[in-house]
Amino acid sequence: MASIVREVGETFLTLYKGFSVTFRTMFRKTTTESFPETPPSVQPRYRGIHVLQRDENGLEKCVGCFLCSAACPANCIYIEAAENTESQRISAGERYAAVYNIDYSRCIFCGYCVEACPTDAITHGHSIELAPYDINALIYRKEQLLEPWPPRTS
Repeated sequence: MASIVREVGETFLTLYKGFSVTFRTMFRKTTTESFPETPPSVQPRYRGIHVLQRDENGLEKCVGCFLCSAACPANCIYIEAAENTESQRISAGERYAAVYNIDYSRCIFCGYCVEACPTDAITHGHSIELAPYDINALIYRKEQLLEPWPPRTS
């Protein structure tokens, strides 16, 4: 009989704790974001869709070293490197990434690719819109990832 009374008491204590949280927050003002009319606010360290950076001359920073692809635990980065020529200079190094694809259906946004890059060519952006209807649209190509040039003034 004592165990039944103890269980009933513990049950009511648990219910009281749970409902106290509910009743405390039930009458607070709700936080509503007007997405997509206004862009959502994200924290400075938010890991969004990657951005391939350019240097101050507009050349690509990526030198096709494959370190980001090797560091990726999800194996979602595909790179094909090509040689720079004097007539057609794409990056400051000897090579550049002719093909640079990231498969966001596999990416876990861990940031290892950003840490592995010796030239700081790849960074995390602040874009959060990554919900297409077609899974093939989740493969971002170099043209989609590359920072626009000349840079936009805000």
